Amino acid sequence: MKRFFLPIASLAVVLLASCKPGGDSNVIVVGEFASLTGKEATFGTSSHEGTLLAVEKINEAGGVLGKQVKLLTEDNQSKAGESSTVVDKLISRDHAVAILGEVASSRSLEAAPICQQSKVPMISPSSTNPKVTQTGDYVFRVCFIDPFQGTVMANFALGTLKAKRVAVLTDVKSDYSKGLAQFFEAGFVKGGGEIVSRLDFNGGDKDFKAQLTAIKGANPDAVFVPGYYTEVALIAVQARQLDMQAPLFGGDGWESEDLLKLGKEAVEGYYFSTHYSPEAGSPLGAKFVEDYRKRWGGKSPDAMAALGYDSAMLLVDAIKRAGTVEGAKVRDALAATKDLEGVTGKTTINAQRDATKAAVVIQVKGGKFKYLETVKP
Repeated sequence: MKRFFLPIASLAVVLLASCKPGGDSNVIVVGEFASLTGKEATFGTSSHEGTLLAVEKINEAGGVLGKQVKLLTEDNQSKAGESSTVVDKLISRDHAVAILGEVASSRSLEAAPICQQSKVPMISPSSTNPKVTQTGDYVFRVCFIDPFQGTVMANFALGTLKAKRVAVLTDVKSDYSKGLAQFFEAGFVKGGGEIVSRLDFNGGDKDFKAQLTAIKGANPDAVFVPGYYTEVALIAVQARQLDMQAPLFGGDGWESEDLLKLGKEAVEGYYFSTHYSPEAGSPLGAKFVEDYRKRWGGKSPDAMAALGYDSAMLLVDAIKRAGTVEGAKVRDALAATKDLEGVTGKTTINAQRDATKAAVVIQVKGGKFKYLETVKP
């Protein structure tokens, strides 16, 4: 398996010696798995950059329990099956005391059983499918979940878009997409809306014209596409080619600069829900934006970066409160987290090990992501 090497600025972290849990080394090994290459690489890269920034800040401040944090990052290449392999390696060979990752729910679901069986706490920054934390009591997340996100977008469709008739186009290969579609539909129908068309595609597809032609024939007021930016951009382009007038909208899987690069004017005016916006931040969030831009060459952080940062900070806060890196005690401290201030807002871990927090709605406007509104749970 190809190891992803950390940037030069964090070379000091990399040079630190590895340690086993409970050893007397001066480092605490934390594993991270992310899609650093492949079709969803912008997600993994953003999440990793936020996570690494947090680790660097933690170490600059003296580390935790008198030790430095050593982040070992593995690339799952956006491929099915790779996450379980790299996470098993991080735990069994590298002796990571905790695992951070993944963005995609399907890949988190691959790794979660390994962490649970090994009794190693796992924190997903942004996997929203409810099944992720249902794997077991060692699995946590710092983001909201799809029942909430689906309800947010159902209410947005009914209230802001004034849509009564909606078509849904779902990626059947994605647990994230299927789950979000399910919860959106339930909320939309409960609110008085009608689903006029339900059609599927497979992640990796390039041609969506057959589905879009059928959707256009159903004459919906809007089209809900709970997919990832790679396919969403193509869907938007082909919808415009078919002269579809109904706006497209979706969830946090849309959030990538590549959506704008690939979709260009085709995604203009469309909407999606996500976890964070630099335009709606707290003073802590504003400092994060400043630090992130300085660290990563002027680039602005997205929600995946902010959640990656918060996942590392949540872990370190729990280790401090536990006073040890022992898995069961860190797990208990994570479960007891309440109102922890982060860049994406305050995080409270509920009984299901999910984070209770707000969502934001973004519109593509002028070729940029523009904050519209915050929706609290």
